[in-house]
Amino acid sequence: MVRHLCSIRRPVLLLLVAVALVGFWSPAAIAQDHGDDHGVAHTSPVGLLPLWTLIPFVGILLSIALGPLITPHFWHAHFPKMSAFWALLFAIPFLIWNPSEAIQEILHIYLMDYIPFIILLWGLFTISGGIYLGGSMRGSPKVNLTILLIGTFLASLIGTTGAAMVLIRPLLRANEWRRNKVHLMVFFIFLVANIGGSLTPLGDPPLFLGFLHNVPFFWVTTGLFKEMLLASGLILIVFFFVDTYFYRKEENIPEPETDGEGIHIEGWHNFFFLLGVMGAVIMSGSLKLTDVPIYSGGSHALVVPLQNWLKDIIIIAMGILSLKTTAKVLREKNGFSWFPIQEVAYLFAGIFMTIIPALAILKAGSAGALADLTSQVLGPVRYFWATGILSSFLDNAPTYLTFFNAALGDLGKVEADIPGMLGYLDESLRNEVFISDLTAISAGAVFMGAMTYIGNAPNFMVKAIAEEAGIPMPSFFGYMVKWSIPVLIPIFVIVTFVFFV
Repeated sequence: MVRHLCSIRRPVLLLLVAVALVGFWSPAAIAQDHGDDHGVAHTSPVGLLPLWTLIPFVGILLSIALGPLITPHFWHAHFPKMSAFWALLFAIPFLIWNPSEAIQEILHIYLMDYIPFIILLWGLFTISGGIYLGGSMRGSPKVNLTILLIGTFLASLIGTTGAAMVLIRPLLRANEWRRNKVHLMVFFIFLVANIGGSLTPLGDPPLFLGFLHNVPFFWVTTGLFKEMLLASGLILIVFFFVDTYFYRKEENIPEPETDGEGIHIEGWHNFFFLLGVMGAVIMSGSLKLTDVPIYSGGSHALVVPLQNWLKDIIIIAMGILSLKTTAKVLREKNGFSWFPIQEVAYLFAGIFMTIIPALAILKAGSAGALADLTSQVLGPVRYFWATGILSSFLDNAPTYLTFFNAALGDLGKVEADIPGMLGYLDESLRNEVFISDLTAISAGAVFMGAMTYIGNAPNFMVKAIAEEAGIPMPSFFGYMVKWSIPVLIPIFVIVTFVFFV
């Protein structure tokens, strides 16, 4: 029997397993909750799916976590197929259950989220790969602390992804001689790839989303500066002691170079292309052009703003210009290859598909299967932790927007009231409750993206680049158990008591 099953072609098996799920998808059970008498007439039916529709999402996360540990050779050879398996395991029954809604949701997640996400990552990865920071940098605790400090503040200017891609390779080269390097990559993810992006809407996607929904640009800087300063300051202190400990364990510490080549930048013109990418992102949030209709078969029409297409075209153009104008030798000196971006593209293609029901259920609020959670989230402490924990595993942008709207709804306010409540129009309109809630939501979405490899876009990219450089990065769960939970959770507790209690 087993031999007979093994003789079936894999695509056929995949289709059979996926279609089999239709038998217990139970659309009738979903439909009975979808009516005016329950007050959810305007809720998308996708938001009314039961929690067990998250099984493919949990499956792909477990595959990413356990695959490299249990079957490393199989995983590295077949991870694109595993990603496709989990994606199809959700997509096929989804399309059979409600074709119009499924097509709409799939088009939305890929056109509005995944494709722009990959284009931005590809552009920043390509451009930063042409920037070579050379010179005699020896990876001492002070040098590493300086690189992390620079990266932490640079992340708010060119985004966490941009800063991470610019500085990851100089950090790797400076510490090439060291045996213990895992902690360097972990703290780099904490600071440069996440918490550093707290000071402007350019830093991290949820803050940019807030900017699009009427949060003033510079409120982010003034509103999150103290929280960011405390969190990053404590992490940098912990890092310095950890790095000093591992540094002293090194057996062959090189002598400082007195006649070495000074610090210099090659391929500096690529910074102009980075500015072009950042300008394109700002343009997409500021320029209001026509909407391009894509699909109208679901519960609401899917349109893509023309400025989004324009942004993507500009980013692709910046990447191509970088490839054309940068000497190949600079990319070779950087150890540049396409594998890290390919790995992220394959895995996140599956993650974005399987995350559809999770985001829809969360967006459904009191009508969805997570109603007990969303209804209990009130006040800055709960907003900080609920937004943060969900952002660790889900896309932090829609998570931010869900609680952002909840905070507005609790006060009976709308987006037009936000500048006034933040004190930008009239001090008499200033609302301290909303300020505390918004600060907590923003900090939770940005800070706790550092808790897992999938919490923020550059996390997995840094992991992939580090592994390609020969650094044995911890597994998905190993990263959490050994590093993010013991280091970050105590610091987030301190931040909670200082600012949100």
